[in-house]
Amino acid sequence: MSQHPLPLPEGVVCALIGAPGSGKSTFAARFPSTWCLNLDTYRALAADTEADQSAAPVAVDVQKLLLDARLSRGLRAVIDSTNLEPAVRAGLLARARRWNRPTVAVLFDVPLGTILARNGDRTRVVAPRVVADLHHLLPTTEQLTAEGFGTVYRISDRTTDV
Repeated sequence: MSQHPLPLPEGVVCALIGAPGSGKSTFAARFPSTWCLNLDTYRALAADTEADQSAAPVAVDVQKLLLDARLSRGLRAVIDSTNLEPAVRAGLLARARRWNRPTVAVLFDVPLGTILARNGDRTRVVAPRVVADLHHLLPTTEQLTAEGFGTVYRISDRTTDV
């Protein structure tokens, strides 16, 4: 098992938040694989490709089912998805509240130029316009705290808080 990049309490919902190519999946790979819930994986399982956005509703349902299964057992869950939309984060927070579990947000505040360069080197390249649009949705640490996350970590190529 690899060294865990953060001290995560038992039963935590840990939301990784950032645009495609910001380093979320690389970061998540440092946790045990059983902790990580990834929409790309579930889209690929449903449609033979993680790029098929038509499989997103099924992927979201699978993620919710597995998240509830882990939280009901007091197990950690690292949500490896963009999590850039406030409604998505609100849903994760609501599930954590339902199971009386702690929450952590890890904000990948990486410059757009860095993300676009990384995106070009990925196996599955996301359209640069989509990456830029998603990058503009990046919340602040203060916003995440106000939404209800108990702990917020910020990761950036400029300075690293984690």
